[in-house]
Amino acid sequence: MAGSGLSEFDAVLAIARHGSFRAAALELGLSATALSNLIAKLERRVGVRLFNRTTRSVSLTDAGQTFVDQIRPAVRALHDAMSVARSQVETPSGTLRINAFASGAREILRPLLIRFLKCYPQVHIDLVTEGRIVDIVEAGFDLGPRRADLVPSDMIAIPVGPPRGFAVVASPGYLEANGTPHVPPDLLRHACLRIRLPNGALHRWQFQKDGEPLQIDVDGPMTLDEASLALIVVLDGVGIGYFMEADVRDDIKAGRLVRVLEEWTPPLARLSLYYPSRRNPSAAFKALIEMAREVG
Repeated sequence: MAGSGLSEFDAVLAIARHGSFRAAALELGLSATALSNLIAKLERRVGVRLFNRTTRSVSLTDAGQTFVDQIRPAVRALHDAMSVARSQVETPSGTLRINAFASGAREILRPLLIRFLKCYPQVHIDLVTEGRIVDIVEAGFDLGPRRADLVPSDMIAIPVGPPRGFAVVASPGYLEANGTPHVPPDLLRHACLRIRLPNGALHRWQFQKDGEPLQIDVDGPMTLDEASLALIVVLDGVGIGYFMEADVRDDIKAGRLVRVLEEWTPPLARLSLYYPSRRNPSAAFKALIEMAREVG
């Protein structure tokens, strides 16, 4: 509030909102005495008492209620206007809240988010991962990554990252001991890591070739719901795993894992960073969107 030029009006609205001078003073960063003096000064200027005050309660007078109803939209509009002007020149700072499923968060972490934080150290990113689909507006998030074909139609979407796809992998030792599957049905004779979805259902491994989809209900020694745990098990030679290609790319390049059935796992829709249209985006938000467009 300090220096906003709207301190008296902010004070009235805060007291009306809290029904307490003490609570309003805490919100505004003022002492109770300073707040009381500010309101008294305003009441003298407008020539009417705005609040009924006793030792136990604070309430708006009829004139005060009318005053609050009239100034509330105007004060909000003025704050919005100042935010717009300030955002043109201010250094990106503050917190950006991002909601993502775990694999999506991993895909944008290094190419976008870490790079962004190195450029704008005054920004804090609050990254929340969960398996369910979330309404980012209702849940109070600024933006999130989602497969392009799953982005709601009322959202703005920016493609980010390289083409995506699944990868079926096993350790060289496992394949040497058990043979290599050449078509998806071969997996039924192998030890496979089962995947439990956030809703509790077991995931059927998805394949496609020549436009024909195929699902395989694999079986094996373990059922897991977290890719990082499954990767540990597959690297140790226990069985075959089904991952996002980005999560195992480095292990494939290093020879720790071997990719199989590659022709049966075509590319998926690209990942998009999506967000709602907003009137007054912060400098941090605008900077992240600009960087996402560069990365994309």
